[in-house]
Amino acid sequence: MPASPRPQIPSTDDWNQLRLLIASPEQETYELLRPIVLFGQPTRERAEETGVPERTLRSKVARFAANGMRSLFAMDAAPVQDGRRLPVGIRRAIVELKAEYPLFSLREIATICQERFDRPVDHHTVKRVLASETRPIHLPRRFRRYHEIDDPVQRRKAIVDLYLDGWSARAIAGYLETSRARVSDTLRRWVAEDFAGLADRSRAPHRRAYKVDLRAMAAIRRLQANPELGEFRIHAALGQMGIHLSPRTCGRILALHRALGAPHPAACISHDPQPMPFAAQRRHQYWSVDVRYVEDHQLGTGKPVYAISILENFSRAFLASAISPRQDLTAYLIVLRAAIETHGAPEVLVSDSGSIFKAKHAQAIYAALGIRKKQIDHGQPWQNYIETNFNVMHRMADHDYAKATTWAELQAAHERFFFNYNHQSHFAHRDRTDNRRSPATVLGWLHGAWCDLTDLDRLFRLRWLRHITTSGSIRFRHWRLYAERGLAGARAAVWVSGETLTLAYETETLAQYRVALEADGRGLKAVDEPRFLATDHGSPQPFLPLVEDVAWEPAQRLSSYRARHVSAGASRQEPLFDLEADDVTVSAAH
Repeated sequence: MPASPRPQIPSTDDWNQLRLLIASPEQETYELLRPIVLFGQPTRERAEETGVPERTLRSKVARFAANGMRSLFAMDAAPVQDGRRLPVGIRRAIVELKAEYPLFSLREIATICQERFDRPVDHHTVKRVLASETRPIHLPRRFRRYHEIDDPVQRRKAIVDLYLDGWSARAIAGYLETSRARVSDTLRRWVAEDFAGLADRSRAPHRRAYKVDLRAMAAIRRLQANPELGEFRIHAALGQMGIHLSPRTCGRILALHRALGAPHPAACISHDPQPMPFAAQRRHQYWSVDVRYVEDHQLGTGKPVYAISILENFSRAFLASAISPRQDLTAYLIVLRAAIETHGAPEVLVSDSGSIFKAKHAQAIYAALGIRKKQIDHGQPWQNYIETNFNVMHRMADHDYAKATTWAELQAAHERFFFNYNHQSHFAHRDRTDNRRSPATVLGWLHGAWCDLTDLDRLFRLRWLRHITTSGSIRFRHWRLYAERGLAGARAAVWVSGETLTLAYETETLAQYRVALEADGRGLKAVDEPRFLATDHGSPQPFLPLVEDVAWEPAQRLSSYRARHVSAGASRQEPLFDLEADDVTVSAAH
């Protein structure tokens, strides 16, 4: 008789109905996880459908992903070991160490075990092990006593072996019955020379190594070509070269060279030091600014050039400095902006009564950046810290300024002075205990009050940035002005002050144009012949001969920008709403 067919049950996704048809817990777990694993149903949604906690579902899915169908069935858990109980080998080592050298402290034994077995051991655990384990009696020594080892290399090697095993210098000295100084000296020689330092050394007196050699003498003779450099500046310059001599030693060598015909410095007038009114107690508390005249040069202009510099009083570091053919407001603002952009704004700016420092535009910049402006007393230049450092500039740089025949050589000499001054030892920092002697290291990374670059552009409103084209020109207010071909692709700053337009790259002036402004004060009505300054950024490729024969104009008026042309057949976007339709109402409030 054929078996009667099984009654057909309609399929369902209702979990409450599905649970009535499930016959085993494994099948229930499978049906619970199937929509999540196969169809990617969110766990939170499945938890709401089934009433099973979401955390339980996540753990079941994780076990299924790791073990497959085996996770549906009960799995025997691995026996949990007691991690607090040390292995037998470590416990035996603890009691043997205490038996070998009873003066071991608990922490020293823990350190040795960690070094030997690469496992952290707490000193409390060491105490429990020593209290519960039996110590061996008459344990043999690993090494004989220091004076009992005949070979000197093996004596010192025993010290190194125990050190590598984690023993402290105190424990090694006590175990080998020798002095702690001998242990430290042996380890020092081993670290410096490896195992070659374990052999005996001769006790004969060593020849004294003199620091003053021919290399140092020759370096001092080269530096003494500038007769204004004294013993401290020579000492600082040698330190920058890696030759370390004291100022007194440098002074004796300078005197020896002068006796042999080296030039003598100019006589100076000594004066008693007076308390400085703007002595800084912290970095960027006081900045000092001034202009120094450099008249001894060979440019052939018959006019001085000007070194505009800003000094940080605490570290004596030059923050920004530039050689300029003019001492106008634009040249000063170029240097001031470079200092603020790199180092932030100071609390107080100190200067003399120069007009460029008291200009209305400069005063507005001080107020916007929160800089208090202070002025030294009339006829008292010594109150300005930068005057003292101008004396250092005189000694370090005037010798090179006097030999400069081109503007590029003059700027290169000034850049060398700027770097060497900031990175050589300064007399004011000779007594510091933190090994910071140069202005750059004393200044360090600390900055003043930061100002965003866009805010600086707004405050220094005489300044605009323009890209230099491949031909070396920029476009500014419908004029093409030549800057420098060697800086093609760079950004030049355009400064306009009164009737002078200055093109500058960083703090270096490229060209100056004399301009006439329109009635609105913005447009350029006329631009006269420029004054170009020689730089190190010249293009390596000269002008072609045929181009040189063509009349070349560094300033050329350009036509205004043409309005954008829109073709008549250009498609326009269809309106989003038909305002004439009856079913659309536009409210005046919207």
